[in-house]
Amino acid sequence: MAAVIYLDTHVVAWLYAGKTEELSDACRQRLEEDEAVVSPMVVLELDYLFETKRVSEPAAVVLDEMRSLLAITVCDLPFSNVVAEARRQTWTRDPFDRIIVGQAAVRGAALLTRERSIRRHYPSVVW
Repeated sequence: MAAVIYLDTHVVAWLYAGKTEELSDACRQRLEEDEAVVSPMVVLELDYLFETKRVSEPAAVVLDEMRSLLAITVCDLPFSNVVAEARRQTWTRDPFDRIIVGQAAVRGAALLTRERSIRRHYPSVVW
């Protein structure tokens, strides 16, 4: 069975936009080998980015495309477990980052992200 890797919001947006050059070789390799999963918080953040015109499509469109290209799934861990872990992520005030990291941490999984603050604080980052 393949390992699970969570994808940060910006990674999903770059993949959707075809900007694979934004990803490191290690990231591209993990995307080929592992089961790609996103937190429901990524779905919400993609819609926020769409509403503020920072991405061109709403989350539903982006995720439908990513499901067909990479078989990305949305994680269904119990939200209370994720929030309990996110509350321990006191290094940031960003609720998106806290939940996304919390989601990966509950599962003990790697997180694919370029965000420096997450890379400094979450030991299972791939970049």
